[in-house]
Amino acid sequence: MYSLPEPPYFLLVFGLFVGISCGLAFEASLKQKVREWSQSRSTQTIARLGELQLLLPFLGICVGICVFLAAGLEIFTMARKLSYAIALPMTVFTGYLIWSQLAKLLLQLERGGSRAIDLDALE
Repeated sequence: MYSLPEPPYFLLVFGLFVGISCGLAFEASLKQKVREWSQSRSTQTIARLGELQLLLPFLGICVGICVFLAAGLEIFTMARKLSYAIALPMTVFTGYLIWSQLAKLLLQLERGGSRAIDLDALE
């Protein structure tokens, strides 16, 4: 007798949990970096963006979101390998875009201070 496999609801919730918890750690680390920079105005603080303190939570966000996306795709009728084949490139591409945008934003902050990124002044 053939039985359908159990949908990966646990992986869906686990991926979401990992993404959110790593996101909170990333937020705290980023706030600390910006606070250090605002007190010292050193270019070294912004230049050390890729160190482990920020990179590890960001990679955790990416892994959590990849698992979440793949589990969601698998729940909605896709095979596991196909789900991860779609979710992994999407997550890597989106993660790269976000990381590069964050680096540009922090460099803009370093050059022009907080007024450089004031979106209300653009009106």
